[in-house]
Amino acid sequence: MATDETYRAGFVSFVGRPNVGKSTLTNALVGEKVAITSSKPQTTRRAIRGIVHKKDGQLVVVDTPGMHRPRTLLGERLNSIVQNTLADVDVVGLCIPANEKIGPGDRFISEQMDAFPRAKKVAIVTKIDAASRPAVAEQLLAISELRDDWQVIIPISSTSHIQLDTLTTQLIALMPVSQPLYPADVTTEEGLESRISELIREAALEGVQDELPHSIAVTIDDIVERDDKDLVEIYANLFVERDSQKGIIIGHGGERLQDVGARARVEIEKLVGKQVFLSMRVKVAKEWQRNAKQLGRLGF
Repeated sequence: MATDETYRAGFVSFVGRPNVGKSTLTNALVGEKVAITSSKPQTTRRAIRGIVHKKDGQLVVVDTPGMHRPRTLLGERLNSIVQNTLADVDVVGLCIPANEKIGPGDRFISEQMDAFPRAKKVAIVTKIDAASRPAVAEQLLAISELRDDWQVIIPISSTSHIQLDTLTTQLIALMPVSQPLYPADVTTEEGLESRISELIREAALEGVQDELPHSIAVTIDDIVERDDKDLVEIYANLFVERDSQKGIIIGHGGERLQDVGARARVEIEKLVGKQVFLSMRVKVAKEWQRNAKQLGRLGF
C-alpha cells in the first residue's frame, strides 16, 4: 500500500465524439457496469462517477454526456453538465478511435478543452483491436500533432483489455497526492434507482429508429423487495415525446416492449442479485426535451 505521501487520488473525465468508447472505457476501468453503452449518440445523460481502486491511488472517473452542438433544451443541459464537470476534474482524456480518421468533431472537442486550463490533457486512442498496427501508428502520430500539451498518449482497447493497466497507472501518476476520496468497497456514486432506470433505457435503445433515442426517458415509481420470494418488484415508466413513438416502443402486440423488459431484467438481476419482476408503462410527455417543466419532472 502506498504511504500517505505517495498515495494519489483525483478526478478524470473522458471526452470525445459519440461512440468513441467513453462509457465502455469507464466500465472496463471500474471493473463493473456503472455506465450504460449504446451505439446511439448522446446515450450518457448524467455525470456518472465510477471509482477505480489501486494500491497506490484512486481514480474517480466521471463519464459525461458527449460534447455536441445542442438543438434542444435537453441538449443545452447536457452540455452544461459537461462544462461544469470539466471545470473541476484533474485530468481530461480525449478519446479518439484508432479506426477512424481525425475529423472536425475531434478538432471541435480539442478546442473546447482549451477552456479548462486547470486539467491536464491526455489522449486515448481507443479500439486498437479494430485497426491494423500501421493504422494505429498513423493515428498516434496524427493525435500527437493535434495539440502540443498532451501529458501522455496511450493506445488501448477496452473490450480486449489491452493497456488498461498502463492507462490506469499513468492517470494515477497525474493525480494530486491525496487521501482516498471514497471507501474501498464503493465503485459508483450512482444510486440503485438511477442504475435500474439506465439499464431499462439501455435495453430500450437497442434497435430503435434514429429519431427515437433522444426521446426516451425512464423513471422508477417503486422498487419493492419481496423477502418471502427472494424477488425484487420494479415499477417503471418509459416516456416518449409523441403517440407515434409510443407505438414503436410497444411494438406489434406488445412484442417490442416484452423484448425490452427481457433484456433489461437480465442486467438488473446481475445488479441486484435477485430475481426481478419488471412492470413497464409507456407514457407520452409531449416534446419533453424542449419543455423546462417536463425536463424537471424527468430528472434533468
